[in-house]
Amino acid sequence: MSRGTKRSRKRRPSGPEAWEAAFDAVDHAPLLERLGVELEPDILKLALTHRSFANEHDNLPNNERLEFVGDAVLGLSVANELFERFPSRPESDLSPMRSRVVSRYALADVAREIDLGPHLLLGKGEETTGGRDKESILADTTEAVLGAIYRQHGFETTRGVILRMFAPKLDAAQRSQDWKTVLQERVAELGGGQPEYQATVEGPEHEQVFTAHVLIGGSPRGTGRGQNKKTAEQNAAREAVFYLRDHPEVVALARGE
Repeated sequence: MSRGTKRSRKRRPSGPEAWEAAFDAVDHAPLLERLGVELEPDILKLALTHRSFANEHDNLPNNERLEFVGDAVLGLSVANELFERFPSRPESDLSPMRSRVVSRYALADVAREIDLGPHLLLGKGEETTGGRDKESILADTTEAVLGAIYRQHGFETTRGVILRMFAPKLDAAQRSQDWKTVLQERVAELGGGQPEYQATVEGPEHEQVFTAHVLIGGSPRGTGRGQNKKTAEQNAAREAVFYLRDHPEVVALARGE
């Protein structure tokens, strides 16, 4: 510098400093009120931290470990509730019911109901591409928040929060299953495209039997029969749902991965 002077430079905040500043910039009291529990700032901050934010700020911790815990607590809470509500239903009914209640779409719905989006800590890329309303990010962060509640308060408190927040979806679970919707949601969760249906009919007009095949990634994964096309497609979708439960990898294979 001329004349021995040094140009002053503004110090870039460290990762932890940027983390704290971003967290403190939002009032989280309304979120905690909607959750119905108190959370220590540090664990709430971690639960809200998406990996995109963490990676942009010196590789801070992110919420994926809490998401892992929250997913397990959510699954157990919902499974036990369905077990208690429907004592005569077989596992083949309860399993898809649980899948619908805890699906990515259901989790994202709950996130929007508690207005979780404004509280997320996102990197610049996710921020500019609508990350605050992305279903995958909302769903994952909801699980991370449930993981945080479990870590601080234990299972019973977390279970109570889950049963309250997911009450409408649990109530809807007792209605007859729309297997085509269940299959569509499951394939989407696995990153696949829209299932396709092909139907044929045999027999005289007064005794027609429809046969439907559902294709996922161009391959048949379920077959169903019925006295009308709708019933046949529902039965085919039901078979495909159970097939994907045991063989989720076929969706990735259909994408060529």
